[in-house]
Amino acid sequence: MLKKAHEYYNQKNYSEALNLYRELADGGNQDAQTSLGFMYQNGQGIAKNDDEAFSLYEKAAQSEQPYALFNLGLLYANGQGGVDENHFKAFEYFQRSAIAGVELAQYETALRFERGLGCVQDFKQAAYWYEEAAKRGHAEAFNNLGVLYKDGFGVEQNYHRAFVCFSRASEQNLPMAQYNLGQLYDSGLGVEQNNEKALELCRQAAFGGHEKAKSIIKKLQENGTIVF
Repeated sequence: MLKKAHEYYNQKNYSEALNLYRELADGGNQDAQTSLGFMYQNGQGIAKNDDEAFSLYEKAAQSEQPYALFNLGLLYANGQGGVDENHFKAFEYFQRSAIAGVELAQYETALRFERGLGCVQDFKQAAYWYEEAAKRGHAEAFNNLGVLYKDGFGVEQNYHRAFVCFSRASEQNLPMAQYNLGQLYDSGLGVEQNNEKALELCRQAAFGGHEKAKSIIKKLQENGTIVF
């Protein structure tokens, strides 16, 4: 029945999905409680109701439902859904979700360890969780892990590993990673210096909206110089 509910939801047949999720949620199915909470949160097939969404997420989170934990983390991180912003609670929920294997939660946990947001700053833990998310293909995690390797924060400085991380994120068209990869090519760190490749990556990053890359390309057009 849960599979059928998901099929209805993906088909945007929200009324049928809602009926099945409700029936399953009333029977204690944590996955259905999470999905039903998401529909209440976003007003899909039903009037938006933050209180009901929060209640359903909390019920599912009691059984460590990974996405209920993640969604609660987002609510507390952003002060949405009828709760006050609380970075300590957000971190707690993100970490529990990360341990359960949710890629987005692993990235959020890493980000908070790196910034000391809702927890004690810990670059080693940040590197660990970025790597976990990167293993699952998360582009921003690859990029941020690359920055840690480039700067030697939480890990031993390693320009080649930084190059690999930036490359993997750049393959997913992440402008920040394209810019960072261009920097490595420009300076010859972790890769053979190649100014043409650096310029190409800078142009890609600028096209993707990276502000510093756009500034560099503008200066190049104005006076013929490129300085990362």
